Amino acid sequence: MVQRPPAFERRQHLEVETPENVVLDYEIAGIGSRTLAALADWLILAVLGGALSIASGVWRDAAPWLVAVLVLILYSVVWGYFTCFEGLRRGQTPGKRWLGIRVIRDTGHAVSFSDAAARNLLLPVDLFLLVGVFFIAIHPRAKRIGDLVAGTVVVRDHPVEVRASTTAPGRAKTGLPDATGAAPLSGSPLLADDEFRLLREFSQRAASLPPAVQRRLAGNLAARFGERFPERPPDNGAFLEGLYQDELARRRGRFGVRSREKSGVADRLVARKSARWDEFQKLAEQVAGGGLDALSAEELPEFAARYREISADLARARTYGADSLTLARLTRLVAAGHNALYREERQTWGKIWEFFVRECPAAIVLARRYVLLATLVFMLPALAGFALLRDRPSLAPLVLPDVLLERAEAGAGRQAQGSGYVEALSGERPLVASMIITNNIRVAFMCFAGGIALGVGSLLLLALNGLSIGAASGHFANAGLLGYLWTFVIGHGLLELFAIWVAGAAGFMLGKALILPGELPRRDAVVLAGRLAMRLLGAVVVFLLVAGGIEGFVSAGTSPLPVRLAVSVGSVGFLALYLWNGVRMSGLNSVNGER
Repeated sequence: MVQRPPAFERRQHLEVETPENVVLDYEIAGIGSRTLAALADWLILAVLGGALSIASGVWRDAAPWLVAVLVLILYSVVWGYFTCFEGLRRGQTPGKRWLGIRVIRDTGHAVSFSDAAARNLLLPVDLFLLVGVFFIAIHPRAKRIGDLVAGTVVVRDHPVEVRASTTAPGRAKTGLPDATGAAPLSGSPLLADDEFRLLREFSQRAASLPPAVQRRLAGNLAARFGERFPERPPDNGAFLEGLYQDELARRRGRFGVRSREKSGVADRLVARKSARWDEFQKLAEQVAGGGLDALSAEELPEFAARYREISADLARARTYGADSLTLARLTRLVAAGHNALYREERQTWGKIWEFFVRECPAAIVLARRYVLLATLVFMLPALAGFALLRDRPSLAPLVLPDVLLERAEAGAGRQAQGSGYVEALSGERPLVASMIITNNIRVAFMCFAGGIALGVGSLLLLALNGLSIGAASGHFANAGLLGYLWTFVIGHGLLELFAIWVAGAAGFMLGKALILPGELPRRDAVVLAGRLAMRLLGAVVVFLLVAGGIEGFVSAGTSPLPVRLAVSVGSVGFLALYLWNGVRMSGLNSVNGER
């Protein structure tokens, strides 16, 4: 059983066992630090969003292509800020870094980009009526809904700053015996174990204390030890530092154990191994910046060997009841080594290409039953809406928005003039395409997020969208304008509709995992469903990018019907090839949410 310091007893913890049978003890971040981090991040988002919005307004008429790109960037910033920072920056946004907290997996590993996407695509659900705050308050691991789906947890990650253990030269002028920097050959410790621990705590934490507090504590400690060392420097801080380094050197020597109590053995462990820990910390910081690739061929086996050594030191430190600061530091070092050696492969451009081209279509094939269900949930209300409006045209003002009624009313005149349902000027088409893409992706993401409500949210969004399209088609058919409407839709419609169905399938997977987890624990079933759903949403983004481009440049243009039909056939071919690649890949690899 892991021993915990008294200061940590009232805090929530996550314990993770490494392959070396060492338990990593993470302190879970509370609602206060997470709220402050979120406020800082949203402030940054507001500044970025305001700057991009102003730039879009300034360049709207002069550079439509630039404005279109700015719209996409603005949308990507809003939706991708948390995902990109957490997925690519070791689980920390700027706000989390400022507050000293980090997102990790339940297994203790660093979060992947897919994990970060899963937890943040559900952010709208968590923000709705502050549902996420409620879950953080009641969950034993302080998880919001996004964390439950992604299998992640937010932990404290304050750096444990420890003064270097080397002894500076020239220590003899402090007036302390044997304070030369080398471990004495025959000297035994001068301080009792509890005195040494007190002195070490002060030495390691003094730099982080306010100056007034530091001076007061230094004066109290100097008064306690001063009688034994009459020849000492006038500066209390210099005296205490010299005394600490001298005692540290003595405890590294052959007579270093003053007592046979557990605490004395722990003190000697710290004294003898802290220099090795300093060296491993430098390697860990190097790996954190550039991965294992940052190490040379000689340093890589050294890093692995040092990791195993540090893991053993952590186990011994816990056994002998080391102080909380030592345990926290060793836990951080072991966690850094563990995440570096056992983490997933780095996200290269080749891996990103493989994700979108192979894993995403394979996921659709594996989830084909959910996709079929989503298609039926959409199509049946669509057919019902079409039949209802054909049978009762008077219901149109009750079920359709005013804009569709107005376009149907003006449709006959526009058709007689040779105009299409929507025709944007050539200079406006890039902006139209970008706005269509962002809107459709937003709808798809919301359709997925609705699955967390036991699948009911996804079902309602699919059904309402199907009913709306069916009713609109019935109303235009009553006016003799069904071909006029679908001439506009035919180019991009298939990809757009299929994307919505796939997003709904991802939501249904979440709902099913919550209701019927099968043989797995519900928590694990939801996490696995969420990871497979991220691959479905990756395919959704691909479909909607292509469909939005078609809608903005072809459907909203002046292209004749043969061109629109050709584009539609091309989109069917693209979808067929994409899914065929998924069939081929699903036969070679099992995509189950884990890489």
